[in-house]
Amino acid sequence: MTFAALQPLAERASLFAAYRQDALATAVNALGDHRWDADLGAGTLTFTASDDSSHQVVTKPTLIATIAPGPRSMLWAWAHPQGDPSGVAGQLRDYGTQYELTDLAQPELAFPEDAPADGEKLDAWILRTAEQIGTIATEITGRSPHFSAPVGGGTRAVFLLDAPIPPTTVADAVIATPRLLPALTLTDARSALWDAARLAGWNLQWVDEAFSAAMVSDASGTATFRFDEHARIIGVESQLGG
Repeated sequence: MTFAALQPLAERASLFAAYRQDALATAVNALGDHRWDADLGAGTLTFTASDDSSHQVVTKPTLIATIAPGPRSMLWAWAHPQGDPSGVAGQLRDYGTQYELTDLAQPELAFPEDAPADGEKLDAWILRTAEQIGTIATEITGRSPHFSAPVGGGTRAVFLLDAPIPPTTVADAVIATPRLLPALTLTDARSALWDAARLAGWNLQWVDEAFSAAMVSDASGTATFRFDEHARIIGVESQLGG
C-alpha cells in the first residue's frame, strides 16, 4: 500500500491523469530513442531524441515531492529548503489544511509500515508512490501531466510539467479509453469520469437517476459512457467531429 489516506484523491483523478500521461508518452515516444535532461538554471526538463538533438520536447517542471529510501520518507516540495511554499506545491499543503488531511499538511511523511524493506521491491514501491503523488497533485492543482525522475541514491523526485501537449478532448478520451482501461483500477468509474470532465473542462450530464450512463461533450464531439451495477465502464458510444 502507498499512502492510504491520500489514495481516494488519486483514485478520483486516475482516469484524467491516465489521459494526460498517455498524451505525454505519445509526444515523447515520437522522438524514438531519447534521453531526458534537467537544466536548473533555465528551469526546464527536456526530452531529446538520441539520434537528433534538434528533436525535443521541452517542459517546465514544478517539484511536488521527493521520495527517499534512506530516511524512508517523502518530503513535500513546499517544505523543501529550495521549495516554494507559496507556489504550486503549496496548494497541496493548503488543501490538506482546509480539509484536515494531515498527510498533505505536514512537511514529511514516513513510509508506511508495510513498505518493502529494500531492494527491487522498495524501488517498485517508490515508483508506484511517485505515480500516486503525481496524480494527487493533478487532482488538487488541475495541472498535468506529471513525471518522476531518479535523482540519486534511490530517491525519486515528482514533478508537474508544463508540457507542449494539447488539452484532452472528448474525442481523445473516446480513442484512448479502450486502450487505457485494462491497466486502470477504478474503484468508482462514475466519480473518475465526473472528475475527468471537471479537470478537462467538458460538459457532463447523467442520462438517468440511476447514473447508469453519463454523456460528456466539448467542441470535439459527444460521448456516452455506460456503467454496470458495480460502477465499472462497460461501453462508450460517441458522435465526434462537432
